[in-house]
Amino acid sequence: MRNMTWKNVPTRTVDVGGVAFAYRELGPDSGVPVILLHHLMAVLDDWDPRIIDGIAAQRRVIAFDNRGVGASGGSVPDTIEAMGRDAIAFIRALGFKQVDLLGFSLGGGVAQMVALQAPDLVRRMILAGTGPKGGGGIDEINRVAALAYLKAALTWSDPRNFLFFPRTPEGKRAAKDYFARLKERTEGRDKPISLQARRAQLQAIKTAGLSAPDDLSVIKQPVFVANGDRDLMVASSLSADMARRLPNARLTIYPDSGHGGVFQHYRAFVPAVLDFLAD
Repeated sequence: MRNMTWKNVPTRTVDVGGVAFAYRELGPDSGVPVILLHHLMAVLDDWDPRIIDGIAAQRRVIAFDNRGVGASGGSVPDTIEAMGRDAIAFIRALGFKQVDLLGFSLGGGVAQMVALQAPDLVRRMILAGTGPKGGGGIDEINRVAALAYLKAALTWSDPRNFLFFPRTPEGKRAAKDYFARLKERTEGRDKPISLQARRAQLQAIKTAGLSAPDDLSVIKQPVFVANGDRDLMVASSLSADMARRLPNARLTIYPDSGHGGVFQHYRAFVPAVLDFLAD
């Protein structure tokens, strides 16, 4: 897969307990793979090509649609614990004994479940634009998301313009560039997210936000926590709280950026990820 990029790498499937999971793989054929876990309502084509290709220049990268998402079969479960179990089953179906994880937003919550449920499977972990279970702010998140979807409908635009990027000149430029990158792949694109998946994921986020916090002190692996300083969906204070509760974590808050801070600042984020994984 060395000569492939995110724009043209083929989508594969693997049988996971009788269910076909869709995934794409890039980078070297050896080494500990980096498994990517994605955000609410996202499919494979919603990964930023600059982040995928940048990490795959040095590391084996595998992005997948979890159960019921995009082209993967089955139905999306309504808890992040179950999503974590499905991710573990996918990783084991590919035959891996140890992986690194990169989870963004909801995917960061799922990554924490993988580390808690199968600690021997995880070597290192990157948690971006995410917070701990029981972090609170769920009512605020729902309000912010509803407002963003209303603005998007009124302007015939993607709600991520409002959710991922600040409405500053720099933020608007970053959003425009991000959406242009998402359109670079023109063939073999993923299936859109289903209504069942949307509802189940929203329920999972709500349940996690209202649940008792997990004991993150048991996650001993090195963790790189990243967020934007103006995240409307997961406040950077929640990311900082999560980093404090993880015994071996480092925290980076990117300036003048929102929930999609790692996309806006991919030129800094990708080298930081590679350094962290190679450390």
